[in-house]
Amino acid sequence: MFFHLELGALFLSLSPLSSLAALPGDHPSQTALSQAALSDILLRGLPILGPDDGCSKTLNTCDWMAKIPDDTPLVRMNLPGTHDTSTWNYSATTQASLTRYTGPLPSADIFRCQERSLLQSLNDGIRVFDLRFAYNPGNDTIGFYHSAALLAPTTTMTDVFFGLYQWLNKHPTEAVLVSINHEGGTGTPYDAKIQEMVYDLINSDIGKRYWVQTSGSLGTLGQARGKLALLQRFTFDLLPAYKTNRIGIQLDPGHWTDNGKSIELVYNVDKGLTAFIEDYYASSLPLTSTPSQFIEDKFNVTTAHLGNATLFNHDQLYISFASAAAIVGGVGMTPRFPSSAPPTSRLL
Repeated sequence: MFFHLELGALFLSLSPLSSLAALPGDHPSQTALSQAALSDILLRGLPILGPDDGCSKTLNTCDWMAKIPDDTPLVRMNLPGTHDTSTWNYSATTQASLTRYTGPLPSADIFRCQERSLLQSLNDGIRVFDLRFAYNPGNDTIGFYHSAALLAPTTTMTDVFFGLYQWLNKHPTEAVLVSINHEGGTGTPYDAKIQEMVYDLINSDIGKRYWVQTSGSLGTLGQARGKLALLQRFTFDLLPAYKTNRIGIQLDPGHWTDNGKSIELVYNVDKGLTAFIEDYYASSLPLTSTPSQFIEDKFNVTTAHLGNATLFNHDQLYISFASAAAIVGGVGMTPRFPSSAPPTSRLL
């Protein structure tokens, strides 16, 4: 098992759009229309996707999975990830422009967990992403949040998924894991409609092409190359009875202990598959503690979990979060890891 996901703190290049939009035998005018439609989707997704600046000339991070054998189980790989991936572009200006939707919120710095966009992170070698969804204003499309902070009201889940599909077209040796969680506290409903919208997006014809279709386990790298694998942290409990297709693994939110130092979550009873999770984001130290004491407290919990990942349950999934937050002297402190920092865990 070396699937240690570290969700640490951690102009779109539109020229190759035909690889996603066009089909063999398309009339040139149809291909142009398809490219234009996809360009529009990706530009709308820019606030979350960010720019795709291509690959570093000195670091082989874009396609680092290419050298790993196909039969390698994903749970035996070190996969670096980012926590609250969509927050990279959130600023005081963004927050002020959206107050009519969210009401007054704490400082924008509290909500921003990243400094690199989703596409930049992919090019940096990040392979696990943490997306938090809820309705956009109007409850007609699905957008992205961090707690009550609405991040980009005109960007939809469809836009972001298409951006991921397009990146995978350019990097078919790579596999990307997407942790998707419904964000509570947004003031929007979590109803049958939004569950069906997510289900239909993943199970569309294009979704079936780009999402790994196995259910209950993560399988091998070879099975996941060029695709997205779902880590489902939300429920499908309100779907119509006939919508039964399930993919990826379900990490039941009801059993994901809040602020847990060492969570054991069984996601496949028949195969005895368990996720061992460290998600200790709010220190239990007294509020009078110093910043260094808060950091040391978090560091000790995370490194202990990483140590366990190297010693125990080698064919199980380990997820470690390196991110945390604290209020020190009345000021929010959310550590962020620079993109140049090495991954510190085994899956997230």
